[in-house]
Amino acid sequence: MWQKYILAANLEDALEALSQYGEKARVVAGATDLMLELQRRVRRGVEVLVDVTRIAGLDQVTLDADGWVHVGPLVTHNQAVVSPVLRRYGFPLAQASWGVGSPQIRNRGTIAGNLVTASPANDTIVPLMALGAQVTLRSTRGERVVPLAEFYTGVRRTVMAPDEMLTDIAFPAMRPNQRGVFLKMGLRQAQVISVVSAAVVLTFNGDVVEDARITLGAVAPTIIRAPEAEAALKGKRLDDEVIEKAARLASEAARPIDDLRASADYRRRMVAVLVKRGLQRLAEGREREDFPEKPPLLWGKANPSPKPLEETLVLTEATPIRARVNGQEMALQGGFRKSLLRLLREEAGFTGPKEGCAEGECGACEIYLDGVAVLSCLVPAPRAYGSEIVTVEGLAQHEALHPVQQAFVDAGAVQCGYCTPGFVMTTVKLLEEDPHPDRETIRQALSGNLCRCTGYYKILRAVERAASEE
Repeated sequence: MWQKYILAANLEDALEALSQYGEKARVVAGATDLMLELQRRVRRGVEVLVDVTRIAGLDQVTLDADGWVHVGPLVTHNQAVVSPVLRRYGFPLAQASWGVGSPQIRNRGTIAGNLVTASPANDTIVPLMALGAQVTLRSTRGERVVPLAEFYTGVRRTVMAPDEMLTDIAFPAMRPNQRGVFLKMGLRQAQVISVVSAAVVLTFNGDVVEDARITLGAVAPTIIRAPEAEAALKGKRLDDEVIEKAARLASEAARPIDDLRASADYRRRMVAVLVKRGLQRLAEGREREDFPEKPPLLWGKANPSPKPLEETLVLTEATPIRARVNGQEMALQGGFRKSLLRLLREEAGFTGPKEGCAEGECGACEIYLDGVAVLSCLVPAPRAYGSEIVTVEGLAQHEALHPVQQAFVDAGAVQCGYCTPGFVMTTVKLLEEDPHPDRETIRQALSGNLCRCTGYYKILRAVERAASEE
C-alpha cells in the first residue's frame, strides 16, 4: 500500500510529483478501480498516491468557440449525466455515464479514470470513440494531444507515460443534423458491467445518412469500429433492410472471446441486436427514451465540486488525518493506509457504515463526503483530510431518530439491519433532491444498495412513507 499521500492544490504540483516518483506513483481522482487493485494486490509497487480531487476547475464541461466540447479530468459520471452541454452536444456520452455503476459510484468515478483504466468493457470509451474524441496528456515535459483511437495499445494498456496525467477530453460538438445513441447489454438490471456495448453516431442530410460511426465495446482487446457496417449506411435511408444489413456487418466486425460472462458467439449475436436497436431508435427519434430527465444523484443540496486547497499537503503515516465527522473535529492516527470505511470504524469508532462486499457493490458502507453520497470502502482514508463526513450516526436529530429512520421502523423495513444504514443514507439524500419521487426514481436511487434479506418491498414502502411525511 501507499507510503505517501499527496493532496495536490494545483496541477503543477501534481505533475511534479508524477515526475519525481514515476512508476511508483498513481493519480487519485475517483479511485474506484485503483482501490480495488491495491487491496487485491494486483497493482504492486505503488508507494505514492497523488490526489487531484481538491484542484479547482478540473470538473467542468465546456463548449469552446471552435465548437469543441471539453470534459475536465475530474468530471464524474453523475456530473456528465446532468451536464447541459453533454445532453445537447454529446448525448451518447451522457447516456453511457448514466449506465455506469450506481449513484454512489458515479459520484466518485470520473470519465477520465474510465478512459485510463482501459478496459474494453468500460462504457464511456465507446461513445467517445464514436464522437471522434481526443485526449490531452500533460507532464512537466510538456503536453501532447492523442486521438482516442490511438490511445489504447491493448487490454488495460495505453500510450501514457508514468509521469503523464490526462488533463482534457475533447470532441467536436454534435451538430443539429447529427444524432447518436449508446446501448449496452449486461447480466442484471443495475451496476452492470457490459457484456457488449455499442454506440452509433449518424450525420443526416434530410433523412439520408451522410456519415456513420459505429463503435463496439467488450468484443475485442480495445474498443473497435465497424467500418463495413458504417459504409453500408452511407447514402441510405434507415429502412428495415438497411438496418438489418448494417447490424449483421457490425456483428462480423466483432472479435470477442469466451469468458465467464458470455461466449464469443453470444457476444457476436448481441452486437447485431444492439446495433439494430440503436439504428431503429435513431430512425424513429427514440434515442432518449430510457434516459431520465431528472436522475437521482444523491448530492442533496451539496455542491459536488471539490473544496479547493490553498497549498499542497504531503501526508505520511505520522500525519493525523484531520476531519470533521458527524460534527466533531477529529485527528485520527493509525489509519493512513486504510480505506475511509476502516478509518471510520476502527479509528473513529463509528460502526454504522458496514463492510459488505469491499468492492462498491452493496452500499452498506455509504457515507456523505463533503455532502455527497459515496462508498467509503473505495475511498483512501487520507482523502478525508480537511473534509466534512457524515455517517448514519450523524443523522439523528437531538437524540431522536431522523424521520427517514423512523419511517423505516414504522414500515418494518429493517430485518437483519446490516444494509439499513446505507438505505437510510441514500433515502435522506434522495428526498433532499426530490421530496416526492415516483417509484421508478426511488428504484434508481436505491440501485447501489443491496438487501441480503430481500426486504425490498418494505424498503420501497418506507421511502414512500418518508416522502409522504415531508
